[in-house]
Amino acid sequence: MTDIGTTGTAAGDEPPRTALVFPGQGAQKAGMGQAWRDTASWPLVAEISEHTGTDVEELLLKADDETLRRTDLAQIAVFTTEVLAHREAEAAGLLGEVVACAGHSLGEYTALYAAGAVPLAETARLVAARGRAMRACAERSPGTMAAVVRLGPEVVRTLVARVQEDGGQVWIANVNAPGAIVVSGTAEAVDRLAGLAVESEGKVIRLAVGGAFHSPLMAAAADELREALAAVRFAAAHTPVVANTDARPYASGEHWRDLELSQLTSPVRWEECVRTLAGELGCARFVELGPGRQLTGMIRRIVDGALTVPVESAAALAKLTAPEPAEPR
Repeated sequence: MTDIGTTGTAAGDEPPRTALVFPGQGAQKAGMGQAWRDTASWPLVAEISEHTGTDVEELLLKADDETLRRTDLAQIAVFTTEVLAHREAEAAGLLGEVVACAGHSLGEYTALYAAGAVPLAETARLVAARGRAMRACAERSPGTMAAVVRLGPEVVRTLVARVQEDGGQVWIANVNAPGAIVVSGTAEAVDRLAGLAVESEGKVIRLAVGGAFHSPLMAAAADELREALAAVRFAAAHTPVVANTDARPYASGEHWRDLELSQLTSPVRWEECVRTLAGELGCARFVELGPGRQLTGMIRRIVDGALTVPVESAAALAKLTAPEPAEPR
């Protein structure tokens, strides 16, 4: 499995079909904007600040990790760095033949922007509205999330059902890759699931998140987001985006209001999304745009031989697009 820039091919001389992928909340870290501060796209930070009513430059350059754990601020910060990475990679000619996009949770909004489904201003306002709705909902219906490792999906589903039968509120929230499943629910129910997981020779790792995302406990957030989605003009046709909720590609805007409402309370089926990109859509090259390399790691576990291109900084982009040294004569 290979990191590859603009010169690799999947087979023969044909350029590989490329998917753009965008990480979600959890990828944020203090000082994450420094990686893009000296680029031509940096003025977009002020533009996104205007659309969201948030000082995004302050978030990207000065906010500490505790501040960035706040759901609404984390989502704006991650979205902005993804937009910067996309603009810079596009300008550098790195993207190649893009046939589809996908994003993990919040990243799906950046995917819609990159696919031409929603203009930047409206996407930024949507991200801000989503973050506010999720934060408010989590304060009213407290919950948490945890990663379940070393257990397959069938075992996890069985354990979740056992906790639910006893009245516990816990659900599968993400199926990220083989052996990488995240559950969401009340702290008590997640603790009970953790005990059952240990009995099954698995392990549960609590995540530092602000609520029980991608579960029915987010129903009130969906109600709040509905109005913001209703005001958005989705493009009639756009580059296909594979949706989190059903792992199906959509190339028209008519579906996205319902899909994004459903996403708040439904599992993120990321492993299936990647299989759709690689299988049905024939993508052999995956460009991850945004902070960190989390999706790159997942993709490598899902697709054998995937060509992965993580673009997490301007320095990384410069290395990927540097001209090949001339061979000595």
